[in-house]
Amino acid sequence: MADPATDFVAMIDLQPHGPDTFVGTGPRYPWGGLYGGQIVAQALRAAAATVDPQFRVHSLHAYFIRRGDHTEPVRYEVDRVRNGRSFVTRTVTARQAVGAILSMSASFQVDEEAPHAQTAELPEVPRQSEITHETWTTMFDRATVPTRGVPGMEGRARGWLKINGDLGDDPVLNACALAYMSDDYPTDAVVSLQPDVDWTADPQDLPFIAFSLDHAIWFHRPIKATDWHLTAMVCHGLISSRGLTVGHVFTEDGIHVATVAQEVLLRRRRDA
Repeated sequence: MADPATDFVAMIDLQPHGPDTFVGTGPRYPWGGLYGGQIVAQALRAAAATVDPQFRVHSLHAYFIRRGDHTEPVRYEVDRVRNGRSFVTRTVTARQAVGAILSMSASFQVDEEAPHAQTAELPEVPRQSEITHETWTTMFDRATVPTRGVPGMEGRARGWLKINGDLGDDPVLNACALAYMSDDYPTDAVVSLQPDVDWTADPQDLPFIAFSLDHAIWFHRPIKATDWHLTAMVCHGLISSRGLTVGHVFTEDGIHVATVAQEVLLRRRRDA
């Protein structure tokens, strides 16, 4: 069996633990504790497990309440808020010994025949094959488009991402994979607005620390997460140590598959 600490498909395979309750685990990440994208992805997987397969997730909204502890499992409790003919709604509370660590609502819809339109455009950026690939996890590959210190790119973060693993055509697994990866670049956009930052320094040596406060995703079109997708985030300002960043997710062909928003808390380190 694959290791949940290194394999996405194994990590997202939650174990039933009573009615509408599931348990998952995750590895310790480089910065310590759990990765917010993991908790969101597992919460979505738990919600989808209580929904009939003809319903597809179209949005989720999550609040990070406490930092997750990688040394213990996470318990996901699902509440069936609404069962309609076209839409269903679920709320999920993720808990550990300390209490609730995440609260999430998710909405699912039966696909409808209706006009399609797109105005969002893929930015002019290097393709993933033209830039350096680097990653901090075995779960996905990434190729970051350089924006640090580039004039006119303040408040922006861009990068290509693709999940590792065999997800097949399962729409739930692919949506969960997008949710997992979507927590990667938003913080970079907020951090880039910090004044007087030495961008040549190692990220671990920067004089502040960031926390995700909340996270939202709108799923516009089905996604194949094992293909490369560009995430293009922008943060328009900072206030009260918070920065709101919004971005689009595109296929390599420029198809707009999702929109992501996140508010990040950015505070100076006490020892800085």
